[in-house]
Amino acid sequence: MEARDATAGALVSSAGEEQIAKKDAAPKKETPQTKSKMEKVFGFRKEDLTSWHSLVTLLNRPTDPASLGIFRCLFGLLMVIDITQERGLSHLDFKYLDGAPVCRFPLFNVLQPLPLDWMYLVYVVMFFGALGIMLGCFYRLSCLMFISTYWYIFFLDKTTWNNHSYLYGLIGFQLTLMDGNRYWSIDGLRRPSIRNAHVPLWNYTLLRTQIFIVYFIAGIKKLDADWVEGYSMSYLAHHWLFDPFKVILPVELVNLLVVHGGGLVLDLTAGYLLFFDATRPYGFFFVSYFHCMNSQLFSIGMFSYTMLATSPLFCYADWPRKFFARFPEFLRAVLPLTSPDPQPSTSCVYNEIQSTSTERQVTPPVAKASKLRLKHKLGAIFTILYIIEQFFLPYSHFITQGYNNWTNGLYGYSWDMMVHSRSHQHVKITYKDGKTGEIGYLNPGVFTQSRRWKDHGDMLKQYATCLNQFLPRYNISDPEIYFDIWVSINERFQQRIFDPRVDVVKADWSPFRPNTWLMPLLVDLSPWRTKFQEIEGSLDNQTEIVFIADFPGLHLENFVSQDLGNTSISVLQGKVNIEIVEEKKNFTLQPGEQIKVPAGAYHKVYTVSEDPSCYMYIYVNTTEAALQENFTKLFELQERVRNGTETEPLPPELQPLITADDEGSELNATDPIVQLFLKRQRRMKEVKKRREAGALERLERFAVKKYYTIRRGFLMTAIAMRNLVVGLPSLEQLTREVAFANMKEPQAEANQDERLKDEVGHGEL
Repeated sequence: MEARDATAGALVSSAGEEQIAKKDAAPKKETPQTKSKMEKVFGFRKEDLTSWHSLVTLLNRPTDPASLGIFRCLFGLLMVIDITQERGLSHLDFKYLDGAPVCRFPLFNVLQPLPLDWMYLVYVVMFFGALGIMLGCFYRLSCLMFISTYWYIFFLDKTTWNNHSYLYGLIGFQLTLMDGNRYWSIDGLRRPSIRNAHVPLWNYTLLRTQIFIVYFIAGIKKLDADWVEGYSMSYLAHHWLFDPFKVILPVELVNLLVVHGGGLVLDLTAGYLLFFDATRPYGFFFVSYFHCMNSQLFSIGMFSYTMLATSPLFCYADWPRKFFARFPEFLRAVLPLTSPDPQPSTSCVYNEIQSTSTERQVTPPVAKASKLRLKHKLGAIFTILYIIEQFFLPYSHFITQGYNNWTNGLYGYSWDMMVHSRSHQHVKITYKDGKTGEIGYLNPGVFTQSRRWKDHGDMLKQYATCLNQFLPRYNISDPEIYFDIWVSINERFQQRIFDPRVDVVKADWSPFRPNTWLMPLLVDLSPWRTKFQEIEGSLDNQTEIVFIADFPGLHLENFVSQDLGNTSISVLQGKVNIEIVEEKKNFTLQPGEQIKVPAGAYHKVYTVSEDPSCYMYIYVNTTEAALQENFTKLFELQERVRNGTETEPLPPELQPLITADDEGSELNATDPIVQLFLKRQRRMKEVKKRREAGALERLERFAVKKYYTIRRGFLMTAIAMRNLVVGLPSLEQLTREVAFANMKEPQAEANQDERLKDEVGHGEL
C-alpha cells in the first residue's frame, strides 16, 4: 500500500509477455511523474478508487514478494514451535486418552476427538503443514494441511479458545490464498517461473488490515468503563516488569496510567503508527516493547513473537533485499535474494506502455492497465468481503447471544483481549436423583480438564449434559444438575452468575437467544468499588474481607471453617435474614448492622429486600495469623543466632535454624512449624536466585525446559505412528517407552516452576 509498491519491475502485455522498452523510443532523460500528496502518504491516488476497474487494478498492482516471503517463513517457524507448546502436542495423551471419562466442550456437539493415535496423526499433518509453510515447499498443499487440522483442533475444544489462536487460523487461511512462496522458498527452486515473482498488492493489504484490526478493535473494546477506570487488570501493576515506573509513580497510578492508559493508547494507535512512514520507527519501538512485556506477563505461547513478526509487513515490501544485502558474500547462497528486480507474474495487473510513435515522431508513452482476468477480480472481491467481515464479527454478539456470560458472543473472534478479570469465590454442583430424590454434591471440575466452563453458559449446558450421562454409572438415575457459582468480574461484588434453582440438564439453550437462567451482572452496584478500597484500607493486615451481592428471593448457604475466627457479616445495602442452622435462630439485618457468625457451623443468608442485597464477610484466619507470628519469632531468633547476640543455647527442635544456610543441607526439623519456616525460606531464596539470574542462566533454564517438553511430544508421536503402522506392542514395552518419553530435567529443577508459582501468587506472571 506504500508508494514504492507502485513501481513494477517489468512491463507485461495483456497476453502476459514481457515488453522491454527500447532506449531510443523515449527521451534519454525522462522526468518522473509528480506524485500527489495522497499518493506519497497512502501509496495510491484518489483516482484508483473512482471505479471498480481502477480498484481491481490497484489491489492487483505488482508488489515485491520479499516481505511476504519472510513473513511466511517466520509464521511457519512459529507455528512449528506452537504445535508442541500451546496446541498441546507434548501432553496430547493426557487430553485425549482413549476411554477416559472426560466431559468435552466442542463448538459443535457432533465434533468429537479421534482415537488417541489418530489424534497424533492429525498433529503430524499439522506439523508438516506448518513446516511446509516455513520452507515454502508444496506451498498450497502445506497451507491446506495446516489450516484443516488447525481449525479442527480449534473447534474441538472451546475451553482453549482465545483471540490469538483465532488469529493464527485466520493468517493460515489468508496465506493459503496468497502467493507466499514467490520468495525464499523451495518451490521457487523447483519452479523458476515463480521464483522472485511479483505478488498482487492485495496480499499485503489483507495481512496489514488484519493486524490493524487486531490492534484497533482491541483498543475500541478497551474504551469500556472498567478498563478506563483501571479495574480490568489491576493486579498487573504489582509485577516486577513495572518496577521502573514505580520509581516515579505510586502503584495506583502505574495501574491507571501505564497498565490501562498505556494499553488503551497503544492498541488504538499501533496500526496507524506502523502504517505511515513518518511514525513507523516509533510504532516499531512501542509495539516491540509492548509484546516483549506481554511475553513475560502472560502464558500466551507464540503470540507475542507472531505479532513481532507481523510488524515488518508494514514496511516497504523490498526491505529484506536491502537487509540481506549487508551480509557477507559467502552467505548469499543460503540467504534470500537481494536482486532488486522481481520477475513478472500473471497474478498481477501491469500497466502497458503505449505510444503513437512513427519513424519521425515520438509521443510520450501513455500508461494503460492490462486486461483484468477473473482471478484478479476474485482477489479484489475476496479482499473487500473479508475486511468487511472482520470489522463486523467483533460486533456480531447480537447474533450469537447464547454463548458468553456478561460479554455475549463468541469470545474467540471478538478481540476482547484482557478486558475482564475474574475471581471465583464459591462453586457448588448439586445433583438430585430423578427417581429417589436423593441430593448430593459433586467436586467442582469432576470429569473435566478445564475450569473455563464456570464462566460460559454454553459450556455449562454441555457440562451438565455430560454429567447427566456419566452419573448413572454411579447408581444415580435421571440426575438433575444445579450449579451455584459466584464470581467477581473486574473487582465487583461476588455474585451469582447462573440461577441455582434451574436444572441445567433440562434448561433451554440456543446460540441465538440469551440464557434465561443466566443472572444479570449487577452493574448498578459498580460504584461500590471505590468504597471497597476505603474499607480494605481501614483493616489491618491479618483481617480479610469478601464483598457479596445477591438477588431477591435467593439465599447463600455458607460454612465457616474453624480456622476463620471472629467472622462477621455486615450489611451494606438491602435487607437480609441470617439463619444460624444449628442454633435454629434467625436475625434480620438492615444496612449498617452487623452480626458475628459461629465458626465450624453452617449459616444461611437470605435476601429479603425487593432490590439486591450487598453485604461483606469480615474474618481473620487465626491459624494463618498464628503461623505468621511464629514465623516472625523464628526469623528474629535466627537473626540473633547469625549475628551472635543470642546467648541462650537453642533447644534441639530449633537447632536446624543454625544449619539452614548450608547449601544442599536436608531439612531434618522435627517441629512442624520450624520445618514449614525453613521450607518457606528456601523457596524465597530460590525465587530471589532465579530473579537475579543472568541472561545466560535464564536462557539455559528456558532451553532445558523447552527441550524436555518438545522431546516428549516427538517421542509420544513416534510411539503413536508406530502403533498405527504395526499395531500395539506388549503392555510392558509400551510402559517402558512412555516412561522414557516422560523423562524430565534433573530433579533439582523438576517442578520448580510450580513451587515458585505458589510463592509469587500468580502462575501466569
